Amino acid sequence: MTDLPKTMQGVQLTGHGDFSMLKYTADIALPTLGEDDVLIKVMAAGVNNTDLNTRLAWYSKQDEGSEDASWSGNALVFPRIQGADVCGVIVAVGNNVKPNRIGERVLIEPCIVNAAGKELETPWYFGSECDGGFAQYTSVDASHAYKVNSHYSDVELASFPCSYSTAENMLYRSNAKHGETVLITGASGGVGSAAVQLAKARGAYVVAVTSKSKAQQLKDLGADNVIFREDDLVQALGKNSIDVVVDLVAGEQWPKLLDVLKPKGRYAVSGAIGGPLVELDIRTLYLKDLSFFGCTVLEAGVFKNLIRFIEQEKIKPIVAHTFPLTEIVNAQQAFSEKQHVGKIVLTIPHSD
Repeated sequence: MTDLPKTMQGVQLTGHGDFSMLKYTADIALPTLGEDDVLIKVMAAGVNNTDLNTRLAWYSKQDEGSEDASWSGNALVFPRIQGADVCGVIVAVGNNVKPNRIGERVLIEPCIVNAAGKELETPWYFGSECDGGFAQYTSVDASHAYKVNSHYSDVELASFPCSYSTAENMLYRSNAKHGETVLITGASGGVGSAAVQLAKARGAYVVAVTSKSKAQQLKDLGADNVIFREDDLVQALGKNSIDVVVDLVAGEQWPKLLDVLKPKGRYAVSGAIGGPLVELDIRTLYLKDLSFFGCTVLEAGVFKNLIRFIEQEKIKPIVAHTFPLTEIVNAQQAFSEKQHVGKIVLTIPHSD
C-alpha cells in the first residue's frame, strides 16, 4: 500500500437530518484493511432510497429518537460514508487474500454477511452498518467483491448491484416462473426497472405500474402491460389475475394488491415509498392461501447470478443521470423528485 495515499476525498454523513448532514471532505483517512479484506478504488457509485432513508432516520419505528434508525435496526455510527452501489478496481489485499486479485474490476455485493474475518449474526448493508462507496476508496471482505468482465462503463456497472440484486432476490424468493403474470409497482425506479427486465428474462408476462409520462419507457424495457398509479388495480386487471406481486410502494393502494393476486399467489416486498403502514384484512391472506416474502438479505447465489446476467448482457443498465460526487446534494434532490427512469450515478474524482 506504499503507492496509495494516506487520505482520500469523500462524503460523510454526520448525523440524521437534511442535506446539511452531508459533508464533502478531502482528508478522510484511507480505509483500514483487515486480513480478509480488499481495498477498492471506487470509480462510480449509485444513489439509492436507502441513502435518503438512512439520513432521514426513516427506518426508525420510534416516535422520537433514532436508536433503531439503521438498516439493521441499530443506531448508526457517525460519521458514516454511505453508498451501496459500487464499481471499482481492487488496489490492495489483506494477508489472507490472493495477491492476483489486485487489478480486478469488481462490483460489491451490498448485503454484507462477512466482516472482520467472520460471519455476522445480523447482516449489514454496505454504507449503513459499515462505510460504503461515496469516497475515493472503500474496503470490504473479499467474498463480497465480485470480479466482472464487461464492456459496460463504470457508471453503467454501478447502476446494477443494489437495484438488480434486490429485484433478483424478490423474484427468486417468490419463485416467479415462465408463463406467470408478475405485477411490479414502482416500476420506473431502479429496483422496479430491474425487476421488469429480470422477470421478462424468466419468461413472465409483466404488468408495470408507473406514471403516464414513463409508460413508453417501461414498454421499451419489456413490460407487456402498463397501468398507471392512479388506476384502480381491480378495475384495470380484475380480481385473481396476478401470480406474483413485486412491491416497492405499499401505501394506500396496498389492499388492492392482494385483491388482484390469484389464490396461492405470492407477494414480495422490499420497499415502501408510498407509505410503510398499510391495512391488512387478515381474511384475505388466509382465505386465498397467499404467501408473503419480506426481502432484504440476499439469498446465496443471487449476486453471482446477477454477475452472470451482466456478463452475458441479458440485462442492460439504465442510467438516468450522472453527477460528480461533489454534487451529491443535487443528485439526491433529483433522486427524490422521482422524475427519472433507472439509476442516478455519482462519478468519483481521481487525480490519476
